[in-house]
Amino acid sequence: MPLLEVKHLDKTFTGDNHTITAIDDLSLSIDEYEFVSIVGPSGCGKSTFLHILGGFEPITSGEVRLQGRPIAGPGPDRGMMFQELSLFPWLTAIENVAWPLEMKGLPKRERFVRASEYLHLVHLPRFVDFYPGQLSGGMKQRVALARLFALDPAVMLMDEPFGALDSQTRELLQEELQSIWRRSRKTALFVTHDIDEAIYHATRVIVFTARPGRIKADIAIPDVNRSGDYRKSQEYLFLRVQIWDLLREEVLKARAMEEA
Repeated sequence: MPLLEVKHLDKTFTGDNHTITAIDDLSLSIDEYEFVSIVGPSGCGKSTFLHILGGFEPITSGEVRLQGRPIAGPGPDRGMMFQELSLFPWLTAIENVAWPLEMKGLPKRERFVRASEYLHLVHLPRFVDFYPGQLSGGMKQRVALARLFALDPAVMLMDEPFGALDSQTRELLQEELQSIWRRSRKTALFVTHDIDEAIYHATRVIVFTARPGRIKADIAIPDVNRSGDYRKSQEYLFLRVQIWDLLREEVLKARAMEEA
């Protein structure tokens, strides 16, 4: 049985004088240990889909099940990382990482030991007692990444977590995420506008259509060494061209709808 199963998902938003279908008849199965990147044009329902999986957004119709159980709201079996910084400003870095472990009922010593281990993994051992306001944007996202892995959820949901960072910091965090994921092999869904980022992380890349969001393509990514040289390989360049050709059609459709 798949870890996560979505069947005939529809999501509609209704306003005073209009109805918008964000997601239409979407079906998807994800097995344990997969890293699935989702790309698509702006407004195609990628983030909405992730928020549904997180339990923050109700569905209109269809089924969404995790480990065979319907998703009815947020829960500790799912951890979410947003583009917007979500750290508590009144807690230190180590307290932020330890917070979800307190919600799970872990003893204080155990949760701080685990929090310290993950802050070391993201190369912040000297900043455990710093508050978010004392950290750079990249450091804050490292803390958020450490918190996500420390929670140890069944599924990690990441909504453009590095989108607001400068390109150098972003690439370094991509490498850190890939390194930690290869050690833990947690199931992950990663929404991004960046094709390079999608390929670099993923075991599969899902391409969404322009609104309403449907699955246009589901592309397997070979499980190879993701060193810095991977992005220079012919295999990588072929995948990038393939995905961009699929995505470009949808971006143009989305633009045409906006201008109509």
